[in-house]
Amino acid sequence: MNLTVKEQLQKEPNLWINKALTVLFIGAIVVWASNTIVFNGVKENGLDIAKNVISGILHPDKAMLFDFKQGVPYLLLETVCIALLGTIIGTILAIPLSFMASSNIVPKWVSTISLFIIAAIRTFPSFVYGLMFIRVTGPGPFAGVLTLALTSIGMVSKLYIEAIEDLDKKILESLDAAGCTTFQKIRYGILPQLFTNFISTAIYRFEINIKDASTLGLVGAGGIGAPLIFAMNSFNWDEVGAILCGLVLLVLIVEVLSTKVRNKLARG
Repeated sequence: MNLTVKEQLQKEPNLWINKALTVLFIGAIVVWASNTIVFNGVKENGLDIAKNVISGILHPDKAMLFDFKQGVPYLLLETVCIALLGTIIGTILAIPLSFMASSNIVPKWVSTISLFIIAAIRTFPSFVYGLMFIRVTGPGPFAGVLTLALTSIGMVSKLYIEAIEDLDKKILESLDAAGCTTFQKIRYGILPQLFTNFISTAIYRFEINIKDASTLGLVGAGGIGAPLIFAMNSFNWDEVGAILCGLVLLVLIVEVLSTKVRNKLARG
């Protein structure tokens, strides 16, 4: 017998006590966390600096904005190259590590060790790796590439593992029954299932690396971050505006293009 909506609602368990306790718990956490935040007010010249930053963004240095030799376009190109190389290297290195960390592919002890390595890589932020590589290779774009490659491995590997563990094993069993070799099973059974997901993840990581490459320049690892901090320290707000305008434009272009590519991959 079909029940009415009212009867179905009446049969639903009354969980208002659990919901109320959950809200109270979250509220208590927020209050406790807010006690650690100390607000000392705005500096005397803070509003003036904010006005200067906004004015610099609205009136950027056009000479720097359109200087293709040493200006914003050159710095943005360097930033894109750092992000692209870091993404490619990190993505390639993440593939074997992801297979070694997938419990449905390798023995449990192998996957456990690999997962521990991935977790260790993901522990430190990109700034820490940037400072470490600068001590090894010296300041410059190469340190930025190594930093982004290493940080990409942690995130990309985690997403790759999820895709590998969701593999349809029935396809592999069918290929095995047909007498296919290991290479043929990888070529026709595994890669077609993982290709779209892997490429989409790599593109998404490239978007993140664009932003990370912009900030790594603050520690001397190449990119547009170093000129930005120098311009801010010298109060050249028109140069700051030019750099920020270029960064905003770059991020928007990358977001639009990557979204289109990912949508096309998802639709086949």
